[in-house]
Amino acid sequence: MNANTTPDTHQHHCLFQPFSIGRMALKNRLTVAPMTRISACDEGCATEQMAAYYSAFAKGGFGLIISEGIYTDKAYSQGYWNQPGLSDQHQRDAWAKVVDAVHQGGGRMVAQLMHAGALSQGNPYRSDTLGPSAVRPKGQQMTFYRGKGEYPIPREILDSEIAEAINGFAAAALRAKQAGFDGVEIHGANGYLLDQFLSEGINLRNDRYGGDIARRLRLIVEVVQAVRTAVGPEFTLGLRISQGKVNDFTHKWRNAETDAALIFSTLAKLPIDYVHTTEFEAWQSAFENGPSLAALARQYADLPVIANGSLHDPARAANLIASSQADAISLGRGALTHADWPARVLRGLALNNFDPGILSPIADLANEDRHRLEHAHA
Repeated sequence: MNANTTPDTHQHHCLFQPFSIGRMALKNRLTVAPMTRISACDEGCATEQMAAYYSAFAKGGFGLIISEGIYTDKAYSQGYWNQPGLSDQHQRDAWAKVVDAVHQGGGRMVAQLMHAGALSQGNPYRSDTLGPSAVRPKGQQMTFYRGKGEYPIPREILDSEIAEAINGFAAAALRAKQAGFDGVEIHGANGYLLDQFLSEGINLRNDRYGGDIARRLRLIVEVVQAVRTAVGPEFTLGLRISQGKVNDFTHKWRNAETDAALIFSTLAKLPIDYVHTTEFEAWQSAFENGPSLAALARQYADLPVIANGSLHDPARAANLIASSQADAISLGRGALTHADWPARVLRGLALNNFDPGILSPIADLANEDRHRLEHAHA
């Protein structure tokens, strides 16, 4: 949407209808997408600055805020310097203050749990990386997350380390529940460890975790089951999934809708409450033609779907829900542009274009605050 464009509030009423995911009641269909902000302290604890950042979304009218990817253990899960964790009680207690601020602002909050695997580019606990196979990831490390150069070739993860990773997800999920989060989302998307196991050409294993789709999905299945056991039957649990990756935007599942049907049908059998799909443009066909990825998830998983991908135009976001392709939408750039995006749309106020300077040269909150201050005085 162009700067100073005013949304038509009557067209967007479906965005503001109440909705429930599992036992979690939401006041609307508007979610803040998980966005890495590398602003935790060196020990991986969330800060007061992060509490202010997240609570602004709640005060601005978003029904649900999904945290940035949170690392789960002190082994190989951390992906970025100053990424927050849920690997010990100190990190748990720091998050409790953030969650409380979001709740006071009228929002709900879900913790996204993430293991970076071979895409790790900043981990104080380890000097090497792990992946399903010893395959160098495509692309370059992300400089705005303090990375530089090629990704290293990961070491093939051992069975004992797979068990450690699964236990890390489960333990972090329990800490999230103790911290007061309203749910957890397992990060199975964007090229991180669980997606690495799912992906052909990256997972070359010939054991029970490699081969056909059923075996490549096994780690996701085992993580979901372990997390559900840890948090109990009533705590909201979701899974994020994608085709594209942070290091390979154009990746597609080789067998197109056949693969999508197998993947989402497998997810349908798991004890999760929702699926969160992400594509560059959520409304586009997932493959050469046909339904969007969100629509395929809704069809084959038969679960509530949160759709993500360039949905900052309210009309486009509303259409995805009105056409039954998704049950809710999540915003990244739109939320960064306007923490009060829902309130602005509801009041018919203008929406501005996203300013990439918010995330450049470093995508942390200090850079964002400095950039906004400079432009406010320009």
